[in-house]
Amino acid sequence: MKKMHLKNYLQLLDESVTGVSDSVKMTVDAIVPKYIKKFSYQEHVTGLLLGNVQSGKTGQMFGIIAATADELFPLFILLTTDNIKLQEQTYKRALQMLDTFNVCGENDDVRFIQKELRQPTLVILKKNTNILKAWKNHISSSKFCEGRPIFIIDDEADAASLNTKVNHKEQSTINKHLEDIKNIASSSIYLQVTATPQSVLLQTNFSTWKPSFVHYFPPGKGYLGGDFFYTDKGSYAVRITDDELDDLKEGSEYISDGLRKALLSFLVSSAHIFLSGEKVCNFLIHPSVSIKDHESVADKIGGFLNEMLYGDMQKELLPQITDAWSDLQQTKPDIKPLSEIKEFIVQALKGMDINILVMNSKSNHEIDKDKGMNIIVGGNSLGRGVTFPMLQTVYYCRRSKRPQADTFWQHCRMFGYDRDPGLMRVYLPPFLLKLFTDLNSVNSSLINQVVKNGLDGISLLLPPGIKPTRKNVIDEDFLNLVVGGVDMFAGYPKKKHVRDIDLMLDSFDDGAGSYNKVTLKFITDLLEKLESENKIDWDHESYIDCVKALEADKKAQSGILIVRKNRDIKKAPRTMLSEDDRMLGRKFKNKPVLTLYRIVGEDKGWEHDGGARWMPNIRLPDNMVFYKTCD
Repeated sequence: MKKMHLKNYLQLLDESVTGVSDSVKMTVDAIVPKYIKKFSYQEHVTGLLLGNVQSGKTGQMFGIIAATADELFPLFILLTTDNIKLQEQTYKRALQMLDTFNVCGENDDVRFIQKELRQPTLVILKKNTNILKAWKNHISSSKFCEGRPIFIIDDEADAASLNTKVNHKEQSTINKHLEDIKNIASSSIYLQVTATPQSVLLQTNFSTWKPSFVHYFPPGKGYLGGDFFYTDKGSYAVRITDDELDDLKEGSEYISDGLRKALLSFLVSSAHIFLSGEKVCNFLIHPSVSIKDHESVADKIGGFLNEMLYGDMQKELLPQITDAWSDLQQTKPDIKPLSEIKEFIVQALKGMDINILVMNSKSNHEIDKDKGMNIIVGGNSLGRGVTFPMLQTVYYCRRSKRPQADTFWQHCRMFGYDRDPGLMRVYLPPFLLKLFTDLNSVNSSLINQVVKNGLDGISLLLPPGIKPTRKNVIDEDFLNLVVGGVDMFAGYPKKKHVRDIDLMLDSFDDGAGSYNKVTLKFITDLLEKLESENKIDWDHESYIDCVKALEADKKAQSGILIVRKNRDIKKAPRTMLSEDDRMLGRKFKNKPVLTLYRIVGEDKGWEHDGGARWMPNIRLPDNMVFYKTCD
């Protein structure tokens, strides 16, 4: 029986999805030898599996479960978000792909007990208070965990699992239930899984929810993600609109220009896809969080389709379709002929084959997004965990006074594998394009830090006005913010490493008005040697992490070094920089600037610890805020 579960799963995976099993094996080979085989069975370990939005996390999770079962772990719990459809979808997929397991759903407590762990058991649960409470009792009363470990896999671990009352020094209900389930066993592995780990990484070192290890798995071949849609160079898939939200809220039947173009692009894409033999094409419209707005947009779409059907086909409909077809042909040269596209759309309109669906917390109709031509309008319900096959067109105009990085990145439902890149179109206003481009840079920096340094010294860098995550899951007493565009200096620099720094800076120009362009690595090497007598005065470790975060962002690969020697400055001055050096540093708004003064160290408060030393001042890029937890 040993080593059969992973082999069986990979075989089924190859039969259903080609080219994915190699990625799963790489993940298994990275995690199992280090953290499963070496597990002590005497501790509770928390880890993090990091992927990209809609990059195939479920397949990776199943692979880890199967490989861990081969190491004789008997009991697994897979947690999903509190979404009935998602839990059912995961349960059905597990039944199909993990057929050597006893797979239990939320109502399978009798089978869970009767099977008595004679084969590896996987229980798939929503993160719902009543469900977790019930299964906590089932697991506890079964006595199955006496002397045995439990393996918990928490999908979208940043969404509902963390303690939302941490700043009130209390524990939220879901968090308490998860901790209780974990502690039923004398030992456990708790694997957090997400594509937006900001809230997880900002847990304090005292929290049991802070991961002790992390593994990032890259997306597979054919994945369309942030580097396809949101790069500084621009993407052919993006179309800029005006800020049309106010127009969409109006009660009139008027449909804004950007939404009209998006709808026509969807119709042409659908026509090509269905004429090519496929059975589904989806269009996602995310106007705002307001349910009233969803209904208004759905009504406008319905009115426009009726106008297309009953209006003057030759004068109004066909020229607009021609424009949409011409736009798509630029990136999809083999698109079906215009005459076939037009005829298909006309017949689809006449046959009412186009579904307009509202998806939000109040919608009570069944949404089948796996077949047909679907126009789906919604808000938060279009976020994490929801998959839309063949999503080819997206219209997005949601506003937020201070957006959260993790929430908005989860709205990128156009990311995935089963998209035709030539037919992809995303319609959004310029301010949202900038936001998502910034978030893509932030996400890349975070992943690069994880790949290079693991969990050591991770610093989240964000543009001003963007929060990393919701503040109720972050212990504010241990949150350290370093704001760019501010001069920070050490008023109590140690007389340490002076000779080493002298040698490092010997060849640098120190004349008035001079500056030097250096690598970020050189700046971190210098910062390693620049300490203060008081960490509150100068937290050089935090500044090192900030510069390393910039280094992980491929856009920032150099910094500015200003060197001045033979300075006579008193200890703990109110300000360090001369006015000329201050103005010089401010010229480099998008780069870190490290200014070093070599202090004579005689008199002026240095009497008891006299002698030369280097006094540092750092100014991080103006457009960045760095977040990390402090000890």
